[in-house]
Amino acid sequence: MIRTISELQLLASGALQRAGASPEMAMATARALVAAEAEGVPSHGLSRIPQYAGHLRAGRVDGQAHPTVISTRPSACLVDAADGLAFPACDLAVSEAIRRARESGVAWVGVTNSHHFGVASYHLQPIAEAGMVGLAFSNSPAAMPAWGGKRPLFGTNPIAAIFPRRNEPPLIIDLSLSEVARGKLMVAAREGRSIPLGWALDRDGNPTTDPKKGLDGMMLPAGGVKGAMLALVVELLCCALTGARFGFEADSFFSDQGNRPRIGQAFLAIDPDALAGSDVFAERIETLITAMLADPDLRLPGTRRLRFAEQARANGIEVSEALIAQLDHQ
Repeated sequence: MIRTISELQLLASGALQRAGASPEMAMATARALVAAEAEGVPSHGLSRIPQYAGHLRAGRVDGQAHPTVISTRPSACLVDAADGLAFPACDLAVSEAIRRARESGVAWVGVTNSHHFGVASYHLQPIAEAGMVGLAFSNSPAAMPAWGGKRPLFGTNPIAAIFPRRNEPPLIIDLSLSEVARGKLMVAAREGRSIPLGWALDRDGNPTTDPKKGLDGMMLPAGGVKGAMLALVVELLCCALTGARFGFEADSFFSDQGNRPRIGQAFLAIDPDALAGSDVFAERIETLITAMLADPDLRLPGTRRLRFAEQARANGIEVSEALIAQLDHQ
C-alpha cells in the first residue's frame, strides 16, 4: 500500500510512543527511519521499529532520556545520549558541530551512551545545507572479527561523508565496513531469502548463505584486511575518545534482551571558508565531478537515493500491509 511520508512518520512515532519513547524521541526517530525508507534503504527503515520497540520495552533503551552536552571546548564537545535512542542525541551533536565549525572552521562532536543511529548520511544533510563538509562515524555491536581473529570483535561500523555543491544536490558517500550492512541479513531472514556467499560466516567460521546463521555468526569485512583495519579506526574514534562501549562490550541489536548498548558516534564538520575558501572548494568539487561524469556509465554516489527520495515526496512510499499491521500492533 502507498502511504505519504507524513503518514508513515505519524505511524512510526505512534508505535515508538506506545513502546515508551517520549514524543520528541519518537518523532526524531520516525523522521530518520522514514527518510531511509524513502531513499530505498528498508534495512534501516520501518523494519527497525519492532527492534527499537522491543528494546524500549525491555529496558535496553530509556525512552525518556534527554541528550546533553557534557564536555565542551570551542571546536569540540561530547554529547551524552543518556541511553536513549540515538536520533535526538545525533541531532544535537550535528547542530553543535555546525555552530562550532562556523566559529572555529572545524568541529568534532562525539556521542556516548548511544544506540543504533540508522543511515549514517542522514545525519549529515544539515551540515551540507550549511555549506560545510561533513563526516559521520558509528561503531555497533560486535559482528566482525579483527583480521586473523575467530570471534566477533568490531561492529560493521558505518562511515559517511557529504560534500555540498552549488545548485546541485550534495555528493554523498555512505558505507558500512562489512561486505554489506548487517540489516540486509535481517531483511533477508525475515523474508526467507538466502544471501550470497561472501557476506557472512556462521558461528563456527564457515561461509554461509543462510542469513539467520550469518546473524548468529559473523559478517565479513569489506576489502579484507583493509576493511578490518578501518573498522578498528572507527572503534577507536567513536569509543576511545567518547568513553562509549566497544562493539564487543555491547550486546546485539537483534535481540530484545541484553545490556544497554552505550555505543558511540562522531561527527566532523568543516567550513571550506576556513581553508581555500568556498569558491575554490566549489570549483574543485565540480572539476572532479565533471571528470568523473565524462564516463557515460558512471553514476555519482548517492544519486540513486536522492532520486528515490524525490519520488517518495511526490508519490508516497509503498509499504507492505504486513509491516503496517506490525507497526499498528506495537
